[in-house]
Amino acid sequence: MNLTFQVLTFLGGLGLFLYGMKTMSDSLQRMTGDKLRNFLSKMTSNPFKGILTGLGITTIIQSSSATTVMVVSFVNAGALTLAGAVAVIMGANIGTTVTAWVVSLLGFQFSISEYILPIIAIATPLLFIKSKENIGHFLLGFGILFLGLQMITTNVPDFTQAKYGGVLEFIGNMSNYGFFSILIFVLIGTILTFIIQSSSAMMAVTLVMCMKGLITFEMGAALVLGENIGTTITANLAAAVANKTAKQAARAHLIFNVIGVIWILLLFNQVLYGIDKFSFFLGIGSPFANVFAIPIALSIFHSFFNISNSFILVWFIPQIIKIVEWMVPINKDADEEFRLKYIPSGYMSAGELTIEPAKMEIETFSKRVLKMFDMIHVLGETEDDKVFSEVFDRVLKYEEITDRMEIEIANYLTKASEHDLSHRSSLYISSMLRIVDNLESIGDSCNQIAITLDSKRKSGLVFDKDLSDKLDIMFDYVREALVLMDENLQANYIEINADKASELECKINQYRDSLRDEHTEAIKKNKYPYQTGIFYSSLYAQCEKLADYVINVSEAIEKVNE
Repeated sequence: MNLTFQVLTFLGGLGLFLYGMKTMSDSLQRMTGDKLRNFLSKMTSNPFKGILTGLGITTIIQSSSATTVMVVSFVNAGALTLAGAVAVIMGANIGTTVTAWVVSLLGFQFSISEYILPIIAIATPLLFIKSKENIGHFLLGFGILFLGLQMITTNVPDFTQAKYGGVLEFIGNMSNYGFFSILIFVLIGTILTFIIQSSSAMMAVTLVMCMKGLITFEMGAALVLGENIGTTITANLAAAVANKTAKQAARAHLIFNVIGVIWILLLFNQVLYGIDKFSFFLGIGSPFANVFAIPIALSIFHSFFNISNSFILVWFIPQIIKIVEWMVPINKDADEEFRLKYIPSGYMSAGELTIEPAKMEIETFSKRVLKMFDMIHVLGETEDDKVFSEVFDRVLKYEEITDRMEIEIANYLTKASEHDLSHRSSLYISSMLRIVDNLESIGDSCNQIAITLDSKRKSGLVFDKDLSDKLDIMFDYVREALVLMDENLQANYIEINADKASELECKINQYRDSLRDEHTEAIKKNKYPYQTGIFYSSLYAQCEKLADYVINVSEAIEKVNE
């Protein structure tokens, strides 16, 4: 077998390993998506709970990136502080070490290769049973992961052969520069992890290289340190086009891991000496003398690094937050600029975790249209031309923002629907698409009411007190419906007040009918000018139409719980 073909086969095995991990992660997210989100929001009241939460979730879904995406959405929503997010990310770092242990114990210490095909055989029929398909996908991913690992192990070129002497000599020379060699391998680990975009996969490759005798235990440990930096670069690049809170969380992850690597490097020899003694104590043997001891020893090193780093830096979370807030300052007055606060632009989270950012973005959308409606009330009340002009311009700006929000959120949800989702998540997306459509229509209605009020003002017409009072009542009813709609969206689509929403809809319809009957009689009796009646009837009709969109939102929320 020539070297090119062997390298391509090795890369194919790496691809299977990554695909197996993704399949396992996605299936577990579908099984536990809602529970994970609720668990995360409740279990971050102090840093240590946050660490345990990040550890637990990442252990379950085997993706620290997915955990970080979920964390960012909670930070943006105000349900999780940045301090809580940093703690969860610390726990996520510890959670990623589980993969190394699985590979070390099952991939090398225990021959699982002969069980791969039976596992896939068990998984296959489960894929066709609706209630068991997620279990089937998990087992299938598990089998593919170890099939990939077996291919990686089998197809690493044997550089100890004479024909590869130059490669072995090069690796040997790279190891002959003392502490500088350690730094070189840290850099290599960082770059390769960034290229592969999976620290777990790179960890598996490192373990295989050590098992093959290509690199020493020291160089393997240096690669592990680089992998911990490399995994944060991917998140920072993803956050480069995202909102500033996402950037802060990504920077915190980078700072946390870089600080850990620095202090470990300062104590590198002492730490490795301790790992060597501990491995010998466990009866595994010395990783310096026995290549078969290296996988377990590297897993111990990996866990030691992340656990000790977390429990040292957890006491310095406030300082880390100050640094990231200085690095990425947030303009608190940017509410009237269009930006998606929760959906990270340019980065699509996987599976079930696509739901949370969209849900939070829709809650912001709801607050925007409520704020927009309050501006309408100001337009109807003010007699100051300057105030009217300023508020009218803001309404027009908000209308543009609502148009763009609908497009961006709908595009995100459409992409999310392309993932293999649970039935409940599919319902969420379907309802959310209906919700954003109606929220945008509410924004359009507010805009039309503002234009009507502007035309009335320019015409010089003034409503008498009776007409103004009746319109105020209609505005109050509609605002009450908007507030209830907003509360229902904030209730996580659970225990919404659907009955009250229906009652308000009926009340608004009945009041509209009453105003319309009175208006018809008033026109017949010439109680006010015809042009005045045109503006008046247009306003109460537009309010009732706006209320129709409001009840549509509550009905869409209720649809999820049917």
